[in-house]
Amino acid sequence: MSCDAPNVAGTERCRSCIGAHANARDNLTSGPASTKAHRLAREFVTMLAEPHKHIDDNIHGDTMLHYQSLIDTHEGKEEVTTLEQVEARFARQRAKEDKSLIRDVANQSPWAKRAPDAAEREEMLSLFGSEKGREVPTWDDLMDEVGELLDED
Repeated sequence: MSCDAPNVAGTERCRSCIGAHANARDNLTSGPASTKAHRLAREFVTMLAEPHKHIDDNIHGDTMLHYQSLIDTHEGKEEVTTLEQVEARFARQRAKEDKSLIRDVANQSPWAKRAPDAAEREEMLSLFGSEKGREVPTWDDLMDEVGELLDED
């Protein structure tokens, strides 16, 4: 990560460094760890694979933070997101029109924004029939009916 060679894929210098690092990593991670130094080296290789997960480590946190910043610089990531950038992103998201499949496609009724006029209502009644539906009794009607049934017994 701190190599001074230009980051050009396939160059001989990069190929030899990457090969040496890959061999060292493979030697450290293959077979059982036999010494404390070997176990420590394995732990460190594991941490280096995902340094962002070990920034809070009491012993190696500062090193992992430095290594993560080297990775970010190497990959061209932004270091810090400013408050202005966050506010601009929120403003863009607020300005975006909400899309809804139901609203945009399935609900294309001509009466979505206005109620049907009298002529349209009459046309619908003629299509579906003008017969009045069954009258639903009120609670009072039901209670009266129950009372009558009880009085009959």
